Amino acid sequence: MATTESLAGEKKLLDFPTSCAAPAPRPEDPVKVVPLAVAGALAAGLTSYVWASYGAKFGVLLILGLALGLALFHSRFGFTSAWRQLIAVGNGQGLRAHALLLGTAATLIALIVGTGTGLFGSKPAPTAGALGLSLFVGATIFAIGMQLGGACASGTLFAVGSGQSAIVLTLGGFITGSVLYTWGYPLLSGWPEFKGVLLADHVGWFGSWAITVAVLLGIVLVTRVVQKRRTPPPVDVVPTAHGFARIFRGSWPILVGALVLGALAGAVFLVSGGIWGVTSAFSLWGAKLLQLFGQHPESWEFWRIKANATSLDTTVWKDKNSLTDIGIMIGAAVAAAAAGAWKIHSSIPWRTALAAVVGGILMGVGARMAGGCNIGAYLGGISVGSLHGWLWGVFALGGTWIGLKLRPLFGLANPVPTDSIC
Repeated sequence: MATTESLAGEKKLLDFPTSCAAPAPRPEDPVKVVPLAVAGALAAGLTSYVWASYGAKFGVLLILGLALGLALFHSRFGFTSAWRQLIAVGNGQGLRAHALLLGTAATLIALIVGTGTGLFGSKPAPTAGALGLSLFVGATIFAIGMQLGGACASGTLFAVGSGQSAIVLTLGGFITGSVLYTWGYPLLSGWPEFKGVLLADHVGWFGSWAITVAVLLGIVLVTRVVQKRRTPPPVDVVPTAHGFARIFRGSWPILVGALVLGALAGAVFLVSGGIWGVTSAFSLWGAKLLQLFGQHPESWEFWRIKANATSLDTTVWKDKNSLTDIGIMIGAAVAAAAAGAWKIHSSIPWRTALAAVVGGILMGVGARMAGGCNIGAYLGGISVGSLHGWLWGVFALGGTWIGLKLRPLFGLANPVPTDSIC
């Protein structure tokens, strides 16, 4: 039976002090009926088309993408802001949410791989990303880009879906950067590297899971120490519904979002046999757009690689990452309209617009160099026990520090200790 002293000790351990209390959330605005109707019809119609034309597996992947978009928006789950808040003022709330997301996904994926379970004929096939200079440089460049562009890979998609005009420029830059990488593939590939390390190959799947969870718990404790020493401002809150309506209108507590997103990442793995990814689709979309305008990216060395050539020759409706990406944008539109938050901003300062495009280009190049983004490399790598996922996170933190130094050049503010919120 717990004593008074032990309960007090537990409370102290879980205490994450801030300089002041977070403001009370405001009520959400009324539902945006027309955007909700349009997004809902698009979600239903596209799902029916993909399911009927290409089969249940691809229909389910699109549905999972829709659910990811709902969860990302309702929880306002961020990677960019989480790293910025940690580096700038020491608030580790976002990184603790990452730990819960990663732990949830790692647990489900370990169960799937350990039992050899798969749906629609898929077989779980975790892989280890290569370790080398390209990973280190790519992760750093990506992190700089997301601090300038205002969003990560998943954040870009759900922000576009919710009507944030500046992030449309980020997405355009992201696709452009991805295309630039495929065009410059001979120069940007073949850098010194070592074969990837998959923990399960050395300690089994249970051992891999145990090590992953232990490290994540350690990260939570480290963020507590950092936050206690720096006493940062609290994280800003967003308008929220109350009671049962909160499920459908938001906003969800960030830890609830982490659990839901972790479960959905596991579901993508179960259905497809591979991790949830985002950015490879941008290269594919860019190449197909070039073909639409009479260009021939298929002649580039990158698209002559057998697997890439097959992807380029196949419809995007059979591409896993394209389906979930499109689903995220539509799902976020549904969620934003239901929350009364869907809107298009007609005025964007020129420096913000420039930062969005430059940041997107850096993320596009960086993601391809590093073999993935905050989802495919960071979440995906860590959740399957690949060492490259952890290293991606370390170098992304370094890139975040550089990105914070560059943000003021574009008129972008960073949190400071004297703020009331961060």
